[in-house]
Amino acid sequence: MTEGNFVDYVKIYVTSGNGGKGSSHLHREKYVPKGGPDGGDGGRGGHIIIRGDKNLWTLFHFKFKKHFRAGHGEHGSKNRSTGADGEDVYMDVPLGTVVKDTDSGEVLFEITEHGEEKIVVKGGKGGLGNWHFKTATNQTPRYAQSGLEGEEKNITLEMKVLADVGLVGFPNAGKSTLLSVVTAAKPKIADYEFTTLKPNLGIVQHRDFQTFVMADIPGIIEGAAEGKGLGHYFLRHIERNSTLLFLIPADSKDIKKEYDILLDELRRYNPEMLDKDRFIAISKSDMLDEELKAEMREEFGKAFDGVPYMFISSVAQQGIQELKDRLWEMLNRDEEG
Repeated sequence: MTEGNFVDYVKIYVTSGNGGKGSSHLHREKYVPKGGPDGGDGGRGGHIIIRGDKNLWTLFHFKFKKHFRAGHGEHGSKNRSTGADGEDVYMDVPLGTVVKDTDSGEVLFEITEHGEEKIVVKGGKGGLGNWHFKTATNQTPRYAQSGLEGEEKNITLEMKVLADVGLVGFPNAGKSTLLSVVTAAKPKIADYEFTTLKPNLGIVQHRDFQTFVMADIPGIIEGAAEGKGLGHYFLRHIERNSTLLFLIPADSKDIKKEYDILLDELRRYNPEMLDKDRFIAISKSDMLDEELKAEMREEFGKAFDGVPYMFISSVAQQGIQELKDRLWEMLNRDEEG
């Protein structure tokens, strides 16, 4: 999936259908000159329904279609015939899509299961036909209800990536390189900050044809929780990952400080993020000799508060299989336990 095709945020205008009018028809046939009211009800207007689809990974199909309008209900007719309901419109979205009211900012609902359906705007109710209004004192009512108008709404679809492992790190920490090595994903890789502006998803092939999904989340910068840079836009994707893989380059000036800043950004954005499993990978470790690694291990024991870590090098392919093994164990620990 190319970066340009990964659309995870769209604004859309939706309108449900109007309800049909009730009929004010009076029954007429040969030998029955005054048959009384027999006008049927109007059909309801069509709903706009949002439906989850596990086969979708992006909101790209909404990039060029921003208006959705459901069908109107048909009018009632004679013989108490109810008008047909307006045609419903289904909008298929990836799992993990949050639907918001654009104008108020209110979260309306979230789609998390395949086939799950939620009505975002209801069609207008059809009007009652005149036979409903017949009384002892009013035998031939010549009026019926008009149908109710449909609703209109500006909505925002916001996607949170559903992945097993989320890569967390500062810009240029080597996340895209790691993803390209452990999966078949082809992220854009360059030696400057913010190469990744959209999440990249990749399927990690593990042993015995087992797989898990890894997401390269765009780099966090200090102050991201306050929305600095593209902060909130990036951080929301990490909420859906069950395991967080912190990637810190070996040539960082202060590895402990970098880890603490990343952790603090997640804490300030959503404290529940710290409940997720964590693993730390020191990337670009091919530039370290064994003596330096031994010194760093002594320091890391206390620095990372017991969070497991290991040295890897995506370019030199060092520690990659072991990293996949460790992540697989973490992802399946709950199931086995």
